[in-house]
Amino acid sequence: MATFGVIVFPGSNCDHDAYHAMKHIMNSNVKFLWHKDTDLSGIDFLIVPGGFSYGDYLRSGAIARFSPIMQEVVKFAEKGGPVLGICNGFQILLEAGLIPGAMMHNQDLRFVCKNVFIRCETTDSLFTNTLTKGQVFDIPVSHGEGNYHINESGLKSLQDKDQILFRYSDADGNLTEESNFNGSIDHIAGITNDGRNVLGMMPHPERAMEKLLGSDDGKIIFDSILNSLSVA
Repeated sequence: MATFGVIVFPGSNCDHDAYHAMKHIMNSNVKFLWHKDTDLSGIDFLIVPGGFSYGDYLRSGAIARFSPIMQEVVKFAEKGGPVLGICNGFQILLEAGLIPGAMMHNQDLRFVCKNVFIRCETTDSLFTNTLTKGQVFDIPVSHGEGNYHINESGLKSLQDKDQILFRYSDADGNLTEESNFNGSIDHIAGITNDGRNVLGMMPHPERAMEKLLGSDDGKIIFDSILNSLSVA
């Protein structure tokens, strides 16, 4: 059985959500990893969770990127190890250079906390291999700096290489102006790296694991991840 490592930074607030999702809902082995840790032995999959690491000083993820554990995360990813960055975790991965682009403040400069719809754009990744292209998920967001930006050539590269895994949509999968609430370029909600083993996404699948809490669509995404790990 694969072992998941959930990284804890000062200011993380979704680390226990991720732990609960993997341990109690997905019945997986999970271990907390402190930001000063440098030993990832025995870890098969890393989760960089959401929150406000280091109080979001300078900009979101800018300080966490220099935590001792991030050097090991980069090495882990460069060797092909799977990494999922959620919300602030996405921002940290951007700062670490593991995925391209940058985050800006939401277009209306407001913190947004609500359920939104995201559409699966490709099944060619370990994160989406059991999903269906065009499948729509009801997933919560909770961020003030989720306006993803990348230059024109970078965007074309993401599109050409099929690296956009999720886009913001409406309930029917349409890419409307209203559904792109934070202003992200090309409705981008989640992207992967060139090696397709690192995913950064702003929505919180770990908060959509039980219908009691409004949606269990996040479980479908983690099912895909576990399927990939079981056949690796």
